[in-house]
Amino acid sequence: MSFDDLMLRDQTRRHFFETCGIGAGAIGLATLMQSEKQAQASPSALGKTHHPPKAKNVIYLFMAGGPSQLEMFDFKPKLQELEGNVIPESYVKGKQFAFLKKDAKLLGTRRKFKKYGKSGIQISDALPHLATVVDDITILKSMKTDVFNHGPAKLFMNTGTQQFGRPSMGSWITYGIGSESQNLPGFVVLQSGPRGPRGGAPLWGSGFLPTTYQGVPFLNGADPILNLSSPKGIDSKRQSDFITTVNQLNGLRLEKTRDPEISTRISAYEMAYRMQSSAPELMDLSGETKQTLDLYGVDPAKPSFGRNCLLARRLIEKGSRFVQLYHTDWDHHGNKGTDLADALDARCLETDQACAALVKDLKQRGLLDDTLVIWGGEFGRTPQGEPRDLIGRDHHIDAFSMWVAGGGSKPGVTIGETDELGYYTVEDTIHVRDFHATVLHLLGIDHRELSYFYQGLDFRLTGVEEAHLVTKMLA
Repeated sequence: MSFDDLMLRDQTRRHFFETCGIGAGAIGLATLMQSEKQAQASPSALGKTHHPPKAKNVIYLFMAGGPSQLEMFDFKPKLQELEGNVIPESYVKGKQFAFLKKDAKLLGTRRKFKKYGKSGIQISDALPHLATVVDDITILKSMKTDVFNHGPAKLFMNTGTQQFGRPSMGSWITYGIGSESQNLPGFVVLQSGPRGPRGGAPLWGSGFLPTTYQGVPFLNGADPILNLSSPKGIDSKRQSDFITTVNQLNGLRLEKTRDPEISTRISAYEMAYRMQSSAPELMDLSGETKQTLDLYGVDPAKPSFGRNCLLARRLIEKGSRFVQLYHTDWDHHGNKGTDLADALDARCLETDQACAALVKDLKQRGLLDDTLVIWGGEFGRTPQGEPRDLIGRDHHIDAFSMWVAGGGSKPGVTIGETDELGYYTVEDTIHVRDFHATVLHLLGIDHRELSYFYQGLDFRLTGVEEAHLVTKMLA
């Protein structure tokens, strides 16, 4: 059932109550809203999933900037052998790059690779903690995207298009199957790193979907949401009276206009009121054991990617459907601070332990089975080196790596392969649309059936192009 169908259903009920007599419309609306609020935390367009889901929740660890797959996951002995040679013209004919010229020379990696676990998956020494959980993850070595500049590429990975104004994957999912959380948003965004990701809020926006489905950014601290706390002199009774009065006025307006954004506004006031206690409680890590804090490498008093990973686990425990963590500065062009040596070491040091800890923690708590963890950026890096002050690589869209864990994914396997230079995918190519379709499938959603009618068209996360399920990724 689409959101339009939901609104038509509600309009029919409210229209009936309007004709019952003076004041009956407002009474009927209040009763309806209360019953629906108790039934589910946020409305669901589908009502039920298309097929039994394997995953209930998603934690998306977005490494903004384009992590280098050749330094972490995709070891190429031939690339090592040919380092310093100009790449054959056949590889780059008709290709565009952000900065490279077509006569750029091949660059091998300085990282050491080794096989780990029963699965024998190769991981580099940049990720020693992730190496301890290789049997629980699925590495996707044949990812492919269409866009080679950061901002549009992040939009494409998150919304299925490089155009602004489209719903993000988290918004599509919470729109499709709702959220189980009564006191926290269904879609939460946590950020770490020196700055926000290029692309900003549209990366987690709801686009043309009702704004109740947009991602809600949380800050690290006792007040995780700006302007959420009540001003001095406003006690809980006065706050409750204010919310009730405003929602009554909004309810009367909703009866007259049938504007879905008014319904969103009502829900937002009610959610904000409930979050005044639930959000600070979420951010308080005093109840976590020292063993858990040490596992993530977290200082409870300091913001960090590790702290955000722990908060992500707490959010899905409380029913949030989609939690997305952005960690920035994974650009590797080769200037100081963006090189493949010290800068990459720093990014891995900031994230590697916490990523592995999240997988371990979810598994030991019995949450990994129905929580899909995703790790990856907007694209990868070129086999050619970028001639700057230090060692670096340019943006690369034809082959890059991601990994997933839990939520019905097949653990301990590597999917896809690239050519001997790591330039093109040669086996099991996974386009971004294919990845989106597979994530939706694991959540019980047929990507072809989840749509929203807007400006005369039916829009989908996977667009009008054909998308294929990555069946080898499914357990």
